[in-house]
Amino acid sequence: MSFVIRKIISTGKCPKPLAPYSQAVVADRTVYCSGVIGIELDEPKLVTGGAAVQTAKALEHLTNLLAEAGSGIDKVVKTTVLLADMEDYAAVNEEYKRVFGSNFPARTCYAVSKLPLGAAVEIEAVGIVGDVKHEM
Repeated sequence: MSFVIRKIISTGKCPKPLAPYSQAVVADRTVYCSGVIGIELDEPKLVTGGAAVQTAKALEHLTNLLAEAGSGIDKVVKTTVLLADMEDYAAVNEEYKRVFGSNFPARTCYAVSKLPLGAAVEIEAVGIVGDVKHEM
């Protein structure tokens, strides 16, 4: 019988979860990252400066989480971006482009009524673990 490996990913390079969930889970060669918000590493406090700064911090946490799982930003295949206010769409996109470069993953982005701790943005990702051959 063949088994699929399921591994819980946790790293001190990302804030501790605010509720009962794992930072990420690897199932076979796919990593599922829980949503991350722009909070300080050592305390559940949002970084100051608005949506762009929170996006930059959230993507920093996401990058660290993916690395811990054996993946990386370049191996992300899908993201979901949740915004507290669609007026922040352009500012969030600027930070997103800076981190993801030009070979963007598939993405869904929509506004929600409220995010944890009153965050402006939350980002979750699905990526690949291991060697990946990129084709255009």
